[in-house]
Parts: sequence; structure tokens; C-alpha cells
Amino acid sequence: MMDVEGYRLHSWGGEPQWETFVVPTPGPGEVGVEVEACGVGLTVLNCMNGDLDNDESLLPLTPGHEMVGRVVELGEGVTSLAVGERVVAYFYLSCWRCRACLSGRESRCERLAGWYGVHRDGGYAPMTVLPAGNAVLVPEGIDAAAATAIPDAIATPVHVCHTRLGLRPGDRVAVIGAGGGVGIHMLQVASAYGASVAGLERGERKLEVIERFGGIPLDSTDFSAVKLSDFGGEADAVIDLVGTPQSLAWGFEHLATGGRLCVLTTFRDVELRVDPRELVFRESSVIGSRYASRSELLEAAALVQSGRVTPVIGATAAPADVGDLHEELRAGNLDGRGALVWTGS
Repeated sequence: MMDVEGYRLHSWGGEPQWETFVVPTPGPGEVGVEVEACGVGLTVLNCMNGDLDNDESLLPLTPGHEMVGRVVELGEGVTSLAVGERVVAYFYLSCWRCRACLSGRESRCERLAGWYGVHRDGGYAPMTVLPAGNAVLVPEGIDAAAATAIPDAIATPVHVCHTRLGLRPGDRVAVIGAGGGVGIHMLQVASAYGASVAGLERGERKLEVIERFGGIPLDSTDFSAVKLSDFGGEADAVIDLVGTPQSLAWGFEHLATGGRLCVLTTFRDVELRVDPRELVFRESSVIGSRYASRSELLEAAALVQSGRVTPVIGATAAPADVGDLHEELRAGNLDGRGALVWTGS
């Protein structure tokens, strides 16, 4: 066990508090990791709001799921990792033994135990303990803040673009919400697989970011006015990161024959009306996408290491200033996402 100073969440929807607490010794099958940095995006805010689970028995909790760090201690029976190796955290607490896990589809785990940073302490502390299966090797040469984008903000787009949509060179893709922390990486990953990409967003700043990273910026303040002129009015794939009735309806209406609408962001009581006759005659698809596999985290890291995808970290903060990052995120002022940096803090 080790006493550390870090953040603890005491109420769902509240702000995490800086305090001293104990990080346990790794148990069987677990590893202890010294945290270099932890990503700060809308997902971590949603987790702290209780959107994934709001069970009071989980509190107090150290949030933060996009962790990068170095293994410093091995629990009993761990042979897959060595002290000193650099890892990022796989978000889903999968069992690694069911049919889905054994077939490389760990995000569909049949015995899912929850999420790192929600059902066990995450990276808003300088030390963390996690199952060895959730510690995925990451290259040494990637900056710590940049590496925080790999396990979610880039791995999720890899799963969408490569596995769920099978994008190929020449595909026309529209990303709804392309200026956000996941969206700006979705745009880059789709481009890396050869697609031409249009990015829908609101606000001049986000539209400028889309253009900076090679996308066609389209103002979606009014969906009825959004035209895919560069694509002949339709897309082979639409990726919806917004999940409103308006965005979903626009996406389905603008599919080309054989087109696919991929949905990632969901809200309770939001529905999409789909005409089965149109699905058949146009051979369209509506696809859901759920996180990524561990191999896709490795693929995401390779895209970063090769320079084909650039992590977009709008701001970094020392531990004392993480609240400022939260406020910037809520105000929509960050390009991409933020990072809480522990190394050298």
C-alpha cells in the first residue's frame, strides 16, 4: 500500500477533491502503474456525472480512464508485463475468457465488470492499480500528454473506421461532431484509411480545426441547410458523434446507396425512424459501435507513431489546475481534449 495525493470523487455530478488516500498493493493478476498523464475529455466528465454508473457504493472514486504510465509493480501470477514497461489503460474491465474476449472483441465481453475509472480507481492520481489485461503496451517515443488520446479518442475511431465500417480509399465520409475530442481524431483516422472526409460542426473555431486537419468544414447549426456538395449530396458513411434526433435523421437521409450510418453517442428516449423498405432498396445500414479492442489500441498507437494521426491536445494541466480543464471543456473552448500531466509535476 502507498499513501498518495490525488483526486477523489465523493458525489456523482460533483467535482473531484484533492486529498491524501491509499493506493493498494497489486493483487493477483494486477499491476501497479506510476501515472505519467491522464486524458481529460467529455467522457471523463460524463463518468463523473454518473452517466455510466451512479451507484453510491462506488464512491469515493479516483476518476480518469485515459491513463498512460509505467509499470512499477507486478501482482502474483502476472507474466505478460515487466516492471519498467510503458502502458495505456484499456477502458473496459473485460473478463478476457468469454467467447467475445477470446475472439478479439473484448468490448463485447459477456461478463463485463464495468469500466476503469468508474468501477475502479483511475488516473487522476500519481499511482494506479489495474488488471494486467487492461494494461496495453505503448511505444516509448510518444509524448505522455499525446499518448492519453490513444486508448479512447483514437482507438474508438480505429474501431469505427476499420472494423465497423471497413472504410476504403475513395469512400466519402461525413463526421457529425468532427470538432470534438473524439471527432477530430475520427476525421484523421478516416483520412488515414483513404476516405475523403467532411466534418459537421457548430462554431467558427471548431470549423477551423476541421479544415486544419484536412476535412471539409460544414456548419451544422441548422441541419436542414447542410449540403454535401463536394460529395454529390450523399455519403458512403456518416459517423454520428452528436446523437440528437436532428443529427441522426440528417445522417440517414444523406446516405448513398449502400451507405452506412454509424452511431456512437446515445441519449435516453432519442429515437431514429427507419423505413425498412428504404433499407432494402438502398441496401443501407444503421450500425452501432462500442469502444475498441486491445489490438485496436495497438493500431491506434501505430498510427500516432507513424505520424498518420496527430493527437490533438488543446491544453495540459498540472494536478492543481485540472479544474480549469474541466471548465474549458464544458465551455467548448478546447481544441481536441486536455491532459492532466503527473510526470514532473
